[in-house]
Amino acid sequence: MKAYIFPGQGAQFSGMGLDLFEKSPLAQEYFNKANKILGFSITDIMFEGTAEDLKQTKVTQPAIFLHSVILAKTLGDDFKPNMVAGHSLGEFSALVANGVLDFESALKLVSQRALAMQKACEIETSTMAAIIGLEDKIVEEVCSKSNGVVVAANYNCPGQLVISGEIKAIDQACEILKEKGARMAMVLPVGGAFHSPLMEPAREELAAAIEDTNFNEPNCPIYQNVVAKSVSNAAEIKENLIAQLTSPVRWTQTIQQMITDGATEFTEIGPGKVLQGLMRKIDRNVAANGVS
Repeated sequence: MKAYIFPGQGAQFSGMGLDLFEKSPLAQEYFNKANKILGFSITDIMFEGTAEDLKQTKVTQPAIFLHSVILAKTLGDDFKPNMVAGHSLGEFSALVANGVLDFESALKLVSQRALAMQKACEIETSTMAAIIGLEDKIVEEVCSKSNGVVVAANYNCPGQLVISGEIKAIDQACEILKEKGARMAMVLPVGGAFHSPLMEPAREELAAAIEDTNFNEPNCPIYQNVVAKSVSNAAEIKENLIAQLTSPVRWTQTIQQMITDGATEFTEIGPGKVLQGLMRKIDRNVAANGVS
């Protein structure tokens, strides 16, 4: 069975999508449509902007979404997923890929999500940190005993977990985790505590937008971050998408469940090869490739 997976924030790069735009009239049509929907020329920033330009939240998330979704659409009849999943932001790309959301509705939600997350970041200074080389349960235990807000946010692959929370609590947790044998406990250059309780203002704002958006029944199951299992009910998909902002991305568990359910080949659609790298660490016996 063929599974398609879609990357999240961090996969952006200067010049992303330009080759696609130049080679495909269909891609041009979608990119031009996106500029009108967003109200600014995101293509100018994607194609010609600096890495710093692309780091703007209002740009980063729509840019990765556009690259992934338009790429999938240009595959035409070759794109026939049996199941889909997306890492954090990538879940919106996956929902377009399996027919739950149309292009315009999904792009508007992604834009609203990015702006809501940016506002939440400005309410309270916070951050995230990558923890390498420890079992999940050790990291979870340290987080649970913290004096401040710090939680497990991204279960990326065995031995690689990202924590999220208040800056002081993150710094303290990193020191403790190093003492417990972490090969690396490094604060990441991000502007907020994504997938933590500190994103509650963004969750509330996005919830209203999602509830007002039509979700179709999917063409194939989506494996969602929050539950790490197959979901095919539109109402349940909505609930999980809303919960995603304050809940951990259970990527390791998601991929493992997809393999258990019969996935034999994974194709990453979008910028970069981050998810292919994680696939090799989760289960190197399963084929993983990419279209970028």
